Amino acid sequence: MLFGDFMMGARSRLLPVSIPGRFFAMAVLFQVLAWGLLLGYADDAPGYGGGLTHLLTALHFVTLGVLAMTGMGAAFQLLPVATKRPVRSEAACKATFWLFLPGLLALGHGMGHADTTILAVGGVLVVTALALFAFLIADNLGKVKDMRVVTDQAWIAVGALALILVLAGLLVADYALGGFLPDHQAVALAHGVLAVYGFMGMLAFAFSFVLIPMFCLAPPPDVKLGQRAGWLAGGALVLALAGLVHGILPLLLLGGLLGLGAAGMHLRAMAKVMKSRMRKQLGDSFILIRAAWVLLPVSILVGLLAAAGVMPQRTGPLWGFLAVFGWLLTFLLGVLQRILPFLASMHSVRPGVKPALVSALTADKPLKLHMVFHLLALALVSAGLAGEWSWLVRLGAAAGLIAAIAYAISAAHVGLSLRKHLNSAPQPTEKA
Repeated sequence: MLFGDFMMGARSRLLPVSIPGRFFAMAVLFQVLAWGLLLGYADDAPGYGGGLTHLLTALHFVTLGVLAMTGMGAAFQLLPVATKRPVRSEAACKATFWLFLPGLLALGHGMGHADTTILAVGGVLVVTALALFAFLIADNLGKVKDMRVVTDQAWIAVGALALILVLAGLLVADYALGGFLPDHQAVALAHGVLAVYGFMGMLAFAFSFVLIPMFCLAPPPDVKLGQRAGWLAGGALVLALAGLVHGILPLLLLGGLLGLGAAGMHLRAMAKVMKSRMRKQLGDSFILIRAAWVLLPVSILVGLLAAAGVMPQRTGPLWGFLAVFGWLLTFLLGVLQRILPFLASMHSVRPGVKPALVSALTADKPLKLHMVFHLLALALVSAGLAGEWSWLVRLGAAAGLIAAIAYAISAAHVGLSLRKHLNSAPQPTEKA
């Protein structure tokens, strides 16, 4: 089974817990900051069409602060386990973090305060960090010949990231140098589509083929179906980007339709996994994961409406929220609440100390509170954006902030429980 292959020798390829832990900890904190910014600037959310504002900071605190931060931590920790090849350099993993964190803070400040100098400094640091991350992941994938369903989609994600960095550099330079791009908004939209459906979306697809069967105790997924979904998604991205950059609406719409087909193939593969699983009770985390699976095609449909010019002042902001806060963030939070105690349990193995149980590392009550308020936040903010009601957006953002704080409490419980376990005295052995 895939689970057995995944776990074979896994502990020997685990990084020190501090490396992925710092990425995950910052992701949890940036979620709190993102919802807090949305709460504070909710009046600007309905009809938002871009520009240097605190809403742009909130969006990037999710895409970069939560999604990319978690993606880096998970890739550094899980890809070497899945590919059976260690990461090239632990020092480079640490350098990625220490470039990325101050860069993101500077980028957020520059966006929120329209400070193009700070924006440029933050952009350089973030692009450098992500380029180093892309190199490390490409190096790990380079000699892997098996697990094609995972590696193919991971390669698409790496390629998308490379193009994202080019577009991000152009956008930051356009702000800093007074505007030289003929159509800044089209480049910004291409950057957003690549980030959501290319980089983070394809990473989500790739990791799903490892993690979902593992969580469910299910046989390996349909590899051919997964590969077709990845290839179709790659083609959809090419068409959508060509349509955006060159202003060709039929190409953009065709790319969206193909993307919808790729999403359908991926979800069909996941449905087969769920049907064949041995673990029937999956817990609240899979309520979030299933909600995210629903929101994936919904986000694409809303994006198609916005592209077609159907009430773009409503469908445009709604697409961005459903794609980032809805599909990607919800999926990530559902997966992360399973990964954190699982990895902590693996790191708890020490001579003379029994491994910590995953159940003992999991804080059920805060996670239950998070699930309820996160789903409530998605519903309220979506309704507020669709109806252009800022008061409803604010109410939803408040619910999201409560959910994010509850999630932070649950993550802190994992870290503190692991530390307590590792500091516990070894159990004395009985003499014969």
